[in-house]
Amino acid sequence: MGPLAVNEIISENTNLFFAFLIGIGFGYVLEASGFSSSRKLAGVFYGYDMVVLKVFFTAAITAMTGLLLFSLFGWIDLSLVYINPLYVTSAIVGGIIMGGGFILGGYCPGTSFCGASIGKIDAMVFIAGLFIGVALFAAGFNWFEGLYMAAFRGDPKISTALKMSDGFFALLLILAALAMFWVAEIVEKKFPREEY
Repeated sequence: MGPLAVNEIISENTNLFFAFLIGIGFGYVLEASGFSSSRKLAGVFYGYDMVVLKVFFTAAITAMTGLLLFSLFGWIDLSLVYINPLYVTSAIVGGIIMGGGFILGGYCPGTSFCGASIGKIDAMVFIAGLFIGVALFAAGFNWFEGLYMAAFRGDPKISTALKMSDGFFALLLILAALAMFWVAEIVEKKFPREEY
């Protein structure tokens, strides 16, 4: 039963090796989907290309459904799956900073490495900025710690916070995704699609 490393079915080193292989596969899918293009990524914000939104939403829905089915079949213990702790203030501030950087640069951290791997100069500059930002944050963490640790809410699940079962929440999220796909198609038709 998974998670494999937590239940000592595989070693931590094997777990890291699998993570490495999955990362290569993820990078390949990003590149094959055109996510190394900053114009395609920025297209979400300008309305002319919603592929990024569709691909990431599809990936999230697939992972969620897979985890629920694996749990149903007894193949994974969801109580052992790591959930990032929620610090509300830093999540909002970080989201604003990352969103602004995404709009300005056309990359998120993962897609910038995807672009850099095929030689895109703008992606390399973005990565340099990413490391400078991380270094500045680490150097000044004592100044930011109060903001970073503010409004801690533990490691909640949305379904638990809404007092509904995981399965019902998954159904609602799938329906929301279908509605979002439909709206994305309408938005793409309203804005001219640029050639790139």
